[in-house]
Formats: sequence, structure tokens, C-alpha cells
Amino acid sequence: MTKKINKDMTFGELLQIFPGAAPILGSYGLHCIGCHLSVSETIAQGMRAHGMDDSKLTKLIDDLNRAMAS
Repeated sequence: MTKKINKDMTFGELLQIFPGAAPILGSYGLHCIGCHLSVSETIAQGMRAHGMDDSKLTKLIDDLNRAMAS
């Protein structure tokens, strides 16, 4: 069974398990992971740091899981 992506995963964990997630993160404006966000921050923390609300966070998680499952 493939691990599911969730809002509490850190960026480091996400990109280690799913390197293909980087372009999707970039499409949500999270392209500055290396310079502004710590790899130990969670996806939810990163989204909040960029002023994004929970509905956008939910959509990102859904998009990531859908893309990484294929």
C-alpha cells in the first residue's frame, strides 16, 4: 500500500518519498521550499506561511495524492 500524503507530513518527508511532488508544490506557490521554508515544516505550516486557507490546503493534498497514485 502506498503511503498517503497528509497535511502533517514535513516537506522533507514528502519530497523524500515523492520527489515528483515538487512541480505540484510549485504550482501552488510553494517553490521556495529550499530558501524560505524548512524541510522540517509541515505542508500545513508552509501553506499558512504563504497565507493560504484550509480549502486550498485540502485541494493541494488531494492533488498530490491523485498525482502520486498514478
